[in-house]
Amino acid sequence: MTTPISSGTNSGGGHLTVSGVVKAFGEQTVLRDVSLTVRPGSTTAIVGPSGAGKTTLLRVIAGFERPGGGVVDLDGTVLAGDGRWVPPHQRAIGYVAQDGALFPHLSVGQNIAFGMESASGRAGKAQTRARVDELLEMVSLDPSLARRGPHEISGGQQQRVALARALAREPQLLLLDESFSSLDAGLRVATRRAVAAVLERAGVTTILVTHDQGEALSFADQVAVIRDGSLTQVSAPMTVYQQPADLGTAEFLGEAVVLDAWVEGTVARSAFGDLSVRADSPQGRVRLMLRPEQVRVVDDGPISATVVSTEFYGPEVIVRFRLEPDVVAGAGNGHTAAADFTVRHWEPAGVRVGAQLKLRVFGDGVAYPSAQA
Repeated sequence: MTTPISSGTNSGGGHLTVSGVVKAFGEQTVLRDVSLTVRPGSTTAIVGPSGAGKTTLLRVIAGFERPGGGVVDLDGTVLAGDGRWVPPHQRAIGYVAQDGALFPHLSVGQNIAFGMESASGRAGKAQTRARVDELLEMVSLDPSLARRGPHEISGGQQQRVALARALAREPQLLLLDESFSSLDAGLRVATRRAVAAVLERAGVTTILVTHDQGEALSFADQVAVIRDGSLTQVSAPMTVYQQPADLGTAEFLGEAVVLDAWVEGTVARSAFGDLSVRADSPQGRVRLMLRPEQVRVVDDGPISATVVSTEFYGPEVIVRFRLEPDVVAGAGNGHTAAADFTVRHWEPAGVRVGAQLKLRVFGDGVAYPSAQA
């Protein structure tokens, strides 16, 4: 049987449902009642700190690990659970490891063709070569690279060859396990953008596992945050960042300014003055979270703060402030902020250690029950 030449890879499937999955290694429980739905053609990033269980979840989906409970279903077919078990090679799932895992003794073209079903004879070989060339072009690589060995191409090119090899089997679901983390920072961004463009064109349902918050937010349609073996939030990237489900998720997904406050209705009274919060916010004593970009240096700001330190990053400077005793006109409500807090500022001139500047908060804060502190 010859693998058909096609401009796309996905045939409309790729709907993944993970329900109540549990996984333990000995007495250590790594996954705790994990449930996740991934829509066909979408991209989901599973993000969490080291040891949170994200790679284990990916391996359970791939079939490299058997869950201790729960169900994994792809397009209505149970892959694990309910008394069924489908081995990895029989699942319509592609897998790209962190280092690409190319076979060093095979050429780039042979790596991509590995696992492709092809007819024997001259015609079959010609069609396989054509398919390899098509896949190389799909991942923005020159077909002439097919004759080279993996050691003769760059790390970013190796990752794209690994992607082409995974796509060669026309999977319904593609799993990327920290696939960009071994690359240099600039190359990682460029490779991630190239891969994202390829997957969007191919329409392949994709799950990326990463510990890089920025990578998760920029790469995916849906972000699943995992901590201590449980999913704490599954939402669109903007929702996860701007409205984190809990304080732990908020602080993991980026820098946060956190202060004590008292909420009545949609107003939070704090050391930063009266700030607005959502109508469904907890009432009474809370911990209030702001993103650093919400706190800006302005000439007429009501908040006085002293510059403690600065870090210059070219287009922006990261400024660490300390609040003055009378930080807000009319304050005296007894609420306190963190001793220091960090904001991003886009005009380095005039920002020096010891300077007292005026600040203003823009946008809503996010309130969490004090118990979450």
